[in-house]
Amino acid sequence: MTAVRDFFRTFLLWELLLGLKLTGRNLFARKVTIQYPDERAPQSPRFRGLHALRRYPNGEERCIACKLCEAVCPALAITIDSEQREDGTRRTTRYDIDLFKCIYCGFCEESCPVDSIVETRIFEYHMEERGENIITKDQLLAIGDKYEEQLARDRAMDAPFR
Repeated sequence: MTAVRDFFRTFLLWELLLGLKLTGRNLFARKVTIQYPDERAPQSPRFRGLHALRRYPNGEERCIACKLCEAVCPALAITIDSEQREDGTRRTTRYDIDLFKCIYCGFCEESCPVDSIVETRIFEYHMEERGENIITKDQLLAIGDKYEEQLARDRAMDAPFR
């Protein structure tokens, strides 16, 4: 009996009819369209966009040059050079992220022991010249300074889940 049923389903294009039924059901439903430049869709505090380097409240950069983010990056998009300061602490001299290589997985953010590197909610950025895809340490710190309030708020909202 199943062979007969399968024959008729094949002959009558049963899957096509099911698809047309679904299309017909949604054809006259109310459409939900966001007019993008004027309206914005809600964003999660866990959204992973453009990177930023954070500072401590006293103004000192958080990065201790442990190079865990560089080691864990699956796309090899992060390059770090470091040196010891006169007080014995190690700090970065170079922290570059190649945005063309980056896959925005968030592993760098998860591996950082001091919450130095974070991914912001910024997703609207572009490059016009060759070389602008590589973000340097100074640019990352400037982004972190500009959006520190939002970054701290997002981290606080996400803290119970970490």
